[in-house]
Amino acid sequence: MKSKVYYLAVPLLAAAAMFISIWGPERLAEYKDQGILDRPRTESVETAGEGYRYQMNSNEKLYILSCCLSSQTFPESETSAMARETAEVAYQEPEGSYAFVVNRRGPSGREITDEQIYATCNEGLELLKEKGILPEQVREVDASSYDVTLYSAIDVLEPRNNVAVWKMSLSNSQKNADKANRLMDAYIDADDGKIYEFYVRTPLLWEDIDADALVADWAAYMGLSDPSPYDSDNPLLETTPYFRKYVFAGMGDGQTVVTLGFYEGINELFLKVSR
Repeated sequence: MKSKVYYLAVPLLAAAAMFISIWGPERLAEYKDQGILDRPRTESVETAGEGYRYQMNSNEKLYILSCCLSSQTFPESETSAMARETAEVAYQEPEGSYAFVVNRRGPSGREITDEQIYATCNEGLELLKEKGILPEQVREVDASSYDVTLYSAIDVLEPRNNVAVWKMSLSNSQKNADKANRLMDAYIDADDGKIYEFYVRTPLLWEDIDADALVADWAAYMGLSDPSPYDSDNPLLETTPYFRKYVFAGMGDGQTVVTLGFYEGINELFLKVSR
């Protein structure tokens, strides 16, 4: 009798196991879906390695830009304000591990466009005037008088360290125009519109300029740490005797040198960054 029960139980158990293996997973999934569907849930994801979304602070961005600009080889005419009026800057192949290249793809959608950059630059100029960094006489920029190019400053070994900047320059077609109180050149952050570098004609003389106060105000405008005076190892690198140098913390052990200078005769005030 026991053997008959045994022989009957084995097929029934096998059939039950087969039924569960076929229909069980589907029913379990339906049960789980009922607890998920139509119920919003949040989930944290790691975004630190997404390249463009990596956020650098102002000191780090300035440092990357300074390294990239310093890695370029410029024609000799670029070092002279007088010659720069008629010479077009020619960017050579990048040296070392930093590259400063034309962004031929254009703004990504998160950056200031070529149509917006003129208004953005004028807003920046007005803010610099309000802070006493530039005199009130500096004129606005416009599309008919200025050329703009979008560049990418990139740490080649760590590409997520990159800064997009617009270079704005008085057009060569304006070489016979009145340059008094005009912005000659500027590098402008393509994300927030802050003005990194500028060359501008002003009615001021060097003795009218409080260099320490001006650079401190510019640093506050940029959101940088406080500057420290910097004594250049080779002052002959400058093409004018009227300048002061300052140093800002960079990335790691690196630092950025900011030079505030003045070209006498043409009354051109400039602020530039370098390593």
